[in-house]
Amino acid sequence: MSIDQEIPDEVISAETEIASEIVNEEQPHTELAEHEYTIEELKKELEEAKQKNHETWDKAVRVQAEMENLKRRTQKDLEDAHKFALTSFGKELLPVFDSVVLGLQAATGESEDVKKFREGSELTIKQFEALFAKFNIVAVDPLGQPFNAEQHQAMLMQAVEDAEPNTVINVFQKGYTLNGRLLRPAMVVVAKASEKPSEDNTQA
Repeated sequence: MSIDQEIPDEVISAETEIASEIVNEEQPHTELAEHEYTIEELKKELEEAKQKNHETWDKAVRVQAEMENLKRRTQKDLEDAHKFALTSFGKELLPVFDSVVLGLQAATGESEDVKKFREGSELTIKQFEALFAKFNIVAVDPLGQPFNAEQHQAMLMQAVEDAEPNTVINVFQKGYTLNGRLLRPAMVVVAKASEKPSEDNTQA
């Protein structure tokens, strides 16, 4: 057959059908590959979404916990501010109360003026004590108790035979607390162990 001769229609049609069959056979494989690739992509995106969701949830939980802690701290600060608002005033008030007590102790004699002074001082002391009770100001009077460095201030150590060492044997000045917080330590004398003579000195 020469180049110039035309190809019969029957041959062209047969070749076309063969080519179509080849394409149709390859097409399902191509679509399946594309389908599998899309599923892998979706799986990957799903895992990434799960990871991000987990991280977001952790952050939300931490933020919630921090907010709760902040709320508790703020509430405690407000309660402390309310409970201890009188701290400075209480510290200034105690020396005045001490002066009234000392004045009453110094008022001796049986004259009418002294009696009136004592009566007035006793009434004032009762008013102070009622005020202290109202605002939960409590005296620290540790006579006979073990020394407590958190509430007591040792002014002197003294050897006493019939007293347990480290026991308060005298109170120079009472201490006070406000709602459990120390306003002023008690000034005390603390017992120490008596010094026994050594055996050598005894034998000598």
